[in-house]
Amino acid sequence: MLWVKAFHIVFIASWFAGLFYLPRIFVNLAMVTPGSLAERERLLLMARKLLRFTTMIAVPALGLGLWLWLGYGIGRGQGWMHAKLFIVLLVIGYHHACAVLLRKIANGQSTRSHVWFRWFNEVPVFLLLGAVLLVVLKPF
Repeated sequence: MLWVKAFHIVFIASWFAGLFYLPRIFVNLAMVTPGSLAERERLLLMARKLLRFTTMIAVPALGLGLWLWLGYGIGRGQGWMHAKLFIVLLVIGYHHACAVLLRKIANGQSTRSHVWFRWFNEVPVFLLLGAVLLVVLKPF
């Protein structure tokens, strides 16, 4: 079980690294001056590759978490785990929102400012904090 837990932590950390950085690329994309096509294309390429990597990392992170929960019964029937699973759903939703935003930016449909993306970038920090506090403290 400790091996599964260790790999789960590594994949979660990697997944969140991508979720922390991808919106920073969105900030830079929102700040590209009109006519800077090469800069825009380079940033879009970076964002697409990062999203693909982050998605591939999310799969084992979620799979290993399910293994811990269903296979080993960690947190089964406990309130803190229900709250953590809700946070996991929010993280998956945030990941999906990043994919949708990238598609809109690439198609020229995004009207979001760099300031909005800066605030959007803070969301995964609070989601990670909530999940870690629930797992470590098990408050209920």
